[in-house]
Amino acid sequence: MGKLVSALSVAFALCLPVSAAEKGAKKVAPALNFKMKSLDGKEVDLARYQGKPVLIVNVASQCGYTPQYEGLQKLYSKYEKDGLVVLGVPANDFGKQEPGTEEEIQKFCSSKYSVTFPMTSKVVVKGKDKVELYKILTAATAKDGKVEEVGWNFEKFLIGRDGKVAGRFKSAVAPDSEDLTKAIKTALEAK
Repeated sequence: MGKLVSALSVAFALCLPVSAAEKGAKKVAPALNFKMKSLDGKEVDLARYQGKPVLIVNVASQCGYTPQYEGLQKLYSKYEKDGLVVLGVPANDFGKQEPGTEEEIQKFCSSKYSVTFPMTSKVVVKGKDKVELYKILTAATAKDGKVEEVGWNFEKFLIGRDGKVAGRFKSAVAPDSEDLTKAIKTALEAK
């Protein structure tokens, strides 16, 4: 009987899910615990950016802020070796300024601004249909318990190495602004 109980215990244990701690894996921060599609339709698990500072920016091709692509690319080129990820998230929520297909967006970004940082497929970033990523980003930056929707194209959220939202920067904050570059450097220096 003892051997049967022991054998059943082992069999039962094999059926239990293994916790992340038992597998030696790190718990993925809520802001990075998503899978999204890239512009070329491939699945991208944002968990791959765990432990890196990530600047998430909702972008559009026909906006007054569109030239910020150049500054975002410069940031990415300068700090990628240190771990920074810039993630472009196309959205057509503001003035219908991102009407293109994923293929058109990709062609525009690469030909006009030589963008090499990762880009997701087009999503909704405000309102009742906003993607879960933006629900978490806006909730994490609530002030006095009030969640503020994304205001316009090229609003930026900086996630630190610890996976927490380290800053939120309005559209008018240029990629090379002192406030944003200081926050990125601080995030890069954190271990």
